[in-house]
Amino acid sequence: MSASEITKAKSNVSESLEGCQFSPGTKKGHYESYFLRANHPTQAQAFWIRYTLFSPKGHTDRAIGEIWAMFFDGEKNKVVAVQENIPFDDCTVFSEKVSLRLGKNILEKGTLSGSSSLNGHTIKWDLSYSGEEKPLLFFPERLYHTPLPKAKSLVTAPNVKFKGTLSVDAETWDIDSWQGSENHNWGSKHTDEYAWGQVAGFDNDSNVFLECSTARIKLGPIWSPWMTLAVIRIEGKEYKFNSVGQAIKANGAYDYNQDCFNWQFETHNADTKLKVNISGPSEQFIGLTYKNPPGGTHTCLNSKIASCELILTEKGHSPKIFKTKHRAAFEVLTDDKHHGIKVLN
Repeated sequence: MSASEITKAKSNVSESLEGCQFSPGTKKGHYESYFLRANHPTQAQAFWIRYTLFSPKGHTDRAIGEIWAMFFDGEKNKVVAVQENIPFDDCTVFSEKVSLRLGKNILEKGTLSGSSSLNGHTIKWDLSYSGEEKPLLFFPERLYHTPLPKAKSLVTAPNVKFKGTLSVDAETWDIDSWQGSENHNWGSKHTDEYAWGQVAGFDNDSNVFLECSTARIKLGPIWSPWMTLAVIRIEGKEYKFNSVGQAIKANGAYDYNQDCFNWQFETHNADTKLKVNISGPSEQFIGLTYKNPPGGTHTCLNSKIASCELILTEKGHSPKIFKTKHRAAFEVLTDDKHHGIKVLN
């Protein structure tokens, strides 16, 4: 196979994963989300908007759409979050690509518009985004076609720039060159416990992209080992620490209390070491309730304005250090009821 044929094949793989995997008639249970997120170029402000299709196991008649939105304002220590359910009959998948209509909320490749309200708050958006980078596969390609993991994810458009308007209650924001990403995740079951992080541009290098997770899953009554995965893109080159062996050998741990959330991990391959530190004050987190297709729920503790330090050391080279004060997405999925964070729904 020629180099051009290999490139084309890889492109076809990423394109097939970008497309909606949702099958309305399945009885196995399924969730599928496209979420868009971005940070202000210099200030501690960010938004997150998620379009979701959900069908509980064994109950296709209970399938729904969900529209979510959050706005984080670290300048005022304020977080506004909203969520609405949409009847499934009012949800449409337009094509194999990212084109969804959930009620009056529209997501097409490069544009999104809509609104959501809850608990006296309303967020409205009319945004466009663009970027030239190829999708970033978080897992090794073969794992997208195997039963495990049951939750799949990829970054369909890293380091995109957003523009348009976003209204949070009575205040309207002009979004201009806010940097973030378009993301796709789906599966028959949420990962049981995890910390997840993403940085779309660091303060000292706006082109560096990081996706990472420390997680474990439950197989019947047995817990898997903790596994840490990370993929970094620097000047078009990807550093992957995401094989099963690397994930199990990596050293990753997270914790939280009434003051702050902290997560550190270290991992390596044959010639490169990676160390990452992500943290954020508890007052800048909010909890979201995620329904699980097999039944029950998890709580996702969520910030999009956390700090991050990344140290990448290649053999024979000086360490590359990237930092951001408030551009990191940081989530913890848990069943813990004593986290002290306000839960939205």
